[in-house]
Amino acid sequence: MKILVVEDQLRLAEFLRQALSERSYTVTVVGDCAAANDAICESSYDAVVLDLNLPDGDGLDLLTEWRKSGFIEPVLILSARDTVDDRIRGLDLGADDYLPKPFSVQELLAHIRALLRRQASVKQSALEHNGLKMDLLGHVVLLDGQQVDMTSREFALLEIFMQNVGRVLTRTLITEKIWSSNYEIDTNLLDVYMSRLRAKLERGGPQRFKTVRGIGYQLI
Repeated sequence: MKILVVEDQLRLAEFLRQALSERSYTVTVVGDCAAANDAICESSYDAVVLDLNLPDGDGLDLLTEWRKSGFIEPVLILSARDTVDDRIRGLDLGADDYLPKPFSVQELLAHIRALLRRQASVKQSALEHNGLKMDLLGHVVLLDGQQVDMTSREFALLEIFMQNVGRVLTRTLITEKIWSSNYEIDTNLLDVYMSRLRAKLERGGPQRFKTVRGIGYQLI
């Protein structure tokens, strides 16, 4: 499980890194909004631990931006803002949980375990967008009601886009999810698979995938 920690207090950030790493989580720590945005764009995470008082902005504004862009992974707010109104506002803006500072490490770990369990239990078994349907359990893709044959890797690639409609996905993020090892891929392989998806799903009709030069791809 990969966790992104957004915390600018160095001692606390290192404490969180160590505590989570000791429980076998893969942890990335960043200290401001800009670095957090870069991390979200460059890789995928199972959960985010987010401080609110960051040097270049408010964590709540960052969270709002993420939710608007289609980021759906669970977010746990850690903050010294501990009034009821603060907690309500954080949850209303898209946080999945809110833990006021100071906190115990065992309490933090329990909150993270609960978030990850909850996320696993609500995973959709079907995805739908603009005439395109995916049955994740039956491994079936329908385009305007007609079944589309896909290899397992094409299916996995499409699933990533269907779970992030409208979000620009970087090449690094996509390949990290599809290929288990960088040794399996070369610079052109992702482009080959994207060409296959386009051939099967556009068929001379409306464009479904947008290439964002120098960054990656977007399902529109």
